[in-house]
Amino acid sequence: MDAQLLRSTFAVVERRAEHAVTFFYSHLFWHNPGIRELFPEDLRPQRDRLFAALTHVVNRLEDPGLPGYLARLGRDHRKFLAAPVFYTAVGTSLVAAFAHAAGAAWSVEAEKAWTEAYGRIADLMMRGAEEAAGRGEPAWWDADVVAHTRRGEDLAVLTLRPRQPFPYRPGQYTGVSSLRVPRVWRTYSLANAPRVDGTVDLHISQVPRGLMSTALVARTRAGETLRLSAPGGALTARTEPGAPRTYVAAGTGWAPVKALLEEVAAREGGAEARLFVAARAKEYLYGREDVERLKERIPGLHVTYIASAPGRPRDQATERLVHALHTCGNWPRHDVYLAGPPGFLHEVTPVVEALGADPARIFHDRLPAVDRLHPRPATRAERLIEPPALLWHDPEARDPRGR
Repeated sequence: MDAQLLRSTFAVVERRAEHAVTFFYSHLFWHNPGIRELFPEDLRPQRDRLFAALTHVVNRLEDPGLPGYLARLGRDHRKFLAAPVFYTAVGTSLVAAFAHAAGAAWSVEAEKAWTEAYGRIADLMMRGAEEAAGRGEPAWWDADVVAHTRRGEDLAVLTLRPRQPFPYRPGQYTGVSSLRVPRVWRTYSLANAPRVDGTVDLHISQVPRGLMSTALVARTRAGETLRLSAPGGALTARTEPGAPRTYVAAGTGWAPVKALLEEVAAREGGAEARLFVAARAKEYLYGREDVERLKERIPGLHVTYIASAPGRPRDQATERLVHALHTCGNWPRHDVYLAGPPGFLHEVTPVVEALGADPARIFHDRLPAVDRLHPRPATRAERLIEPPALLWHDPEARDPRGR
C-alpha cells in the first residue's frame, strides 16, 4: 500500500469529515437500499465510529499489529450480519465519498491506492470473520437477564446468563444489544471474573439522551433477553504474580477493575496493590461493599476513594485524584491499570507517566480522539465562563475496539 498517498488524501478528506461521511451513507443507501435495514435509525454514533476506525487504520498502516486489529474488527462485525456483498458495497461508496470530499486533491493514483487498500482491509476483516465462524463462535450470544439492581437514579447492575458458554478474560468488554433499541450496539465492560455458573455483570450508567443506556437502566427487567457480542479489549492482566500494581477507576470504570481484582484474589491473594476509586460526586461512589470484600481477600490492597466535596465543582474530583497520586511513590515498580471514560483517561495517563510509571506498563483500552476535550479551567472564574465537559460517566464513549 502507498502509505504516503493514502495519508495525504485522507488528510484532505479529514478536514471535511462530516461532509464525507454524510455523502458515504447517502451513496451506500441509494445504491443498496436493502442494506439500510442493517443500520440503526439514528446514524450519528455510527458515523463517528466509522471515521474513528478509518483514522485508526490510516495512522497504523505500517503497524505489524494492524492485520490482527482488522481480523478482530471483522469478527466483531459478524453481529451486524455483514456478508461479503456488504463489504463490496461499502468499498464502492467509501471511495466515491473520498473522491467527492477530496475535490482537486483526488487523482487516478489516489483512487487506485484507496481501492487496493480497501480491498486488503476487507479481505483481512472477512478472514477474521471466517476464522471465528470456523471455531464455532456465534455471531452473538443470547443472554437472559436474571437480575436488575438499581444503584442510584442513573446506575444499574445487570446480571446476565448467556445461553452458550461465553469465554472472556477479566478486564474485557462486550457489545450489548436490546430489542428495545433495534440494531443498536453499545459497549460495556464485564464487571466480574468468570464464574462457575456462567453469569456476568454489567454496570450501566444512564447517559443523557443515550437510547441504549436508558433502555437498560430504566426499562429492562429480569426475564428479558439481551445480545452480547464477542468480548474484546486490552485491559487484561499483564502483571507477574507478586509484582506491585496500581488500579485507577473512574465512574463505571470500576467494572473492569473489579473483574481484574477478583482475578487477583483468586490467584494471588497476597498481592501488593493500591486502588483509587474516583467519581465526580459522592453519590456516584458505588460498590463499596465489593471493595471491602476484595480487601478481605487481598490483604495487600490499599484503597482510596475520591470525589468532589459537597457544593464544589464536580471536576474537583480530578484535582483531588491527581493530588492523591502524587502522594504515592515507587511508580517505576508498578504496573498501572486505568479504566474510565476517554476524557478522564486523557487527563490521568500523562500524570502517572510524569510520576515515573513506565509508559509500556500503563494499561487501558485504546482511546478514541476526544475533540471536545478542552484544557481544564485554571480558576473559578474560568469555570463559570466555560464549565468543563463532564465525561466521567459516559461509558458509551468508550472505544469499542481495544489495543
